[in-house]
Amino acid sequence: MRSFFKVLTTLLTPNMSWVTLLAAIALAVLGINVLSGTTEPQVAAKQTQWLIISLGFMVFTWLPHPKTIGYLSFTLFCVTIVLLIFLLIPGIPSSIVPVRNNARSWINLRFMHMQPSELTKITFVLALAWYLRHRDNYRRLTGLLPPFFIMFIPVILILKEPDLGSALMFVPALFFMLIAAGARLKHLFTLVGIGLAGIALNIVMIYTLPNDMQILKSYQRARITQFWDRTGEQQVMAMRILGSGGAQGYGQERSKLIMRYNFLPENENDMVFAVVVNRWGLLGGLSVVGLYTIFTGSMLFVAARLKEPFPRLVCVGFAGLLFFQGSMNISMTLGLMPITGVTLPLISYGGSSLLSTFLMVGLVMNFATRSRLILVRPSFEYDNADAIFQ
Repeated sequence: MRSFFKVLTTLLTPNMSWVTLLAAIALAVLGINVLSGTTEPQVAAKQTQWLIISLGFMVFTWLPHPKTIGYLSFTLFCVTIVLLIFLLIPGIPSSIVPVRNNARSWINLRFMHMQPSELTKITFVLALAWYLRHRDNYRRLTGLLPPFFIMFIPVILILKEPDLGSALMFVPALFFMLIAAGARLKHLFTLVGIGLAGIALNIVMIYTLPNDMQILKSYQRARITQFWDRTGEQQVMAMRILGSGGAQGYGQERSKLIMRYNFLPENENDMVFAVVVNRWGLLGGLSVVGLYTIFTGSMLFVAARLKEPFPRLVCVGFAGLLFFQGSMNISMTLGLMPITGVTLPLISYGGSSLLSTFLMVGLVMNFATRSRLILVRPSFEYDNADAIFQ
């Protein structure tokens, strides 16, 4: 019993991960307030329920020993891969695997529609961190093949749903973790260059080749052409609503009227940042960006103080994934990137997304509060060192 209270006291000791938690709760509460002013205001009540549930599940992530989490990482990763495969099995009725926007990305559990790709983000980071923790073969270009293979398994399955936005999130997590693990930057920049060349080639193909010779699907090509030609109605409307907020915004009531009479598709999901700036203006938008900076920056601060490679890499992976997802969503709303269906973490509506994000927060808190006590052996010291060395 005494050891239990000792561990509990350690878990509740203030540290930088509590800043991560407070920033996450602040963003989630702000998101609920924003959702109440969208064209789907009923989702605010549902999101409130999911916030309570997510905080409850987050507590359970404090309990297991970090090494136990590491030992189970590949098993959990395989479980989520099986769930992704299940989505693609033909013949499964829509009552179990519903189709939304022509995508099979959810499993109907009756009490919720679970999105396996959200849980796969967590298990991928855990599995990759466990693989990288004591290796150095990724210092060679050929040594990067296993980490990329681990990434391509869920990415290919998620692209088959299809869900391009979720698939893209695995790439920054991989690169952030490889950099933290010590991979050579020249190798990573080479791969980035190859990727950018592939994107440029696809853009050229879209404008020069006939439809039957294209690699991307028609709706994916339409998003790219609409971005370059500035003809996408959803993105143009989002930029107009966002820009009209000015420096201080219209306030809650007037912003509700604007959203009601200027219907913006997916204003509770992909385009929620436009609602934020319309209501609170530029200052509100900068405040949200500041909260995200604190949220992900505190994760990196926790990672910098950890001595064990596995939890350190996990924290870096989570921070990279969430930072990139938030940046990409805001960039889409500002018209700086094509629309790819990426939601704004903690603010956009979605039970699976909110739950997975708070599970990440819980794991960061687990590592931050327990690493010094359990994973790192105290240094050897004499009780009467002064007397010995006199």
